[in-house]
Amino acid sequence: MASGASAAASQALRDRDILDAVGTTAAALSLAGSSFIVLCYLLFRELRKFSFKLIFYLAVSDMFCSLFTIMGGPSNAFYCFAHDYSAHFFCVASFLWTTAIAFTLHRTVVKHKTDVEEFGSIFHLYVWGTSLATTVLRSIGSDNGRPGTWCWIQQGSMAKALHLITFYLPLWGAILYNGFTYYEVNRMLNNATRMAVGISDRSNQSDIRADKKAFNRWGYYPLILICSWAFATINRLYDFANPGQKIFWLSFLDVGFAGLMGLFNSIAYGLNSSVRRAISERIDLFLPERIKRSLPTMLRLRSQQENELTSLIVEGTVVSH
Repeated sequence: MASGASAAASQALRDRDILDAVGTTAAALSLAGSSFIVLCYLLFRELRKFSFKLIFYLAVSDMFCSLFTIMGGPSNAFYCFAHDYSAHFFCVASFLWTTAIAFTLHRTVVKHKTDVEEFGSIFHLYVWGTSLATTVLRSIGSDNGRPGTWCWIQQGSMAKALHLITFYLPLWGAILYNGFTYYEVNRMLNNATRMAVGISDRSNQSDIRADKKAFNRWGYYPLILICSWAFATINRLYDFANPGQKIFWLSFLDVGFAGLMGLFNSIAYGLNSSVRRAISERIDLFLPERIKRSLPTMLRLRSQQENELTSLIVEGTVVSH
């Protein structure tokens, strides 16, 4: 019996090490991706428009969420506390910033409003205030002062319920809201396309097709949150219903996909044509002509005139259709 218990403990330790490695690797990739977007915003003045500011704050949230996730597996109370609550705060802020971006898009395209920049301070109050409130509520009934190998998982049913309420409830609320926003925008563009066809305005049809192509790409953005947190949600619900019973493969998918959220966001929201064009211009400016000739594809990005999410939000091109 003693040998069986020892073998079980050894297996649990190996599983823990694997999960730590997977979570750290995924978080490191997200940290690199979000840091790249932050760096682009700081270096390239032409990117400092209101819409990209929202993406910048999203990247900042992802960056710190990933950073504190890497601090996982702490061996003392302070790092246990810092990991749990800081990661919770910035991860909640991350998906709340996606709703701010969705709201901006919806108000510009569907509501035909041009006052989105006036909501900047409201967005900050909404995102940081809600994140702080959920983090404080999350602390009720938790025992984060006790060091452990996986200190962000608490054994008390009250703490687990509060974790579901303060994190996963707003998360899936954000997913539903972003999905609804895409549906409204897509319906708006479909109506505009039909009107353009009806009046045989070929130039308008071409513009709307380009806008629709850009928004179809945006339609995948709600899937980022779903892919990142679906396994984590299932894992938390299972743990709540079956305390102490862990499914290794589910935990593996949980920490892996959740840790990649920042990377997914940085690619989908941040790596748009404006960023690629800014990078291409710097390459064109500083690289010798001999090297530039070997990079024709990258340099051609500078002349691309894609209708990306950022330009559509700022300029409200769809409003004029």
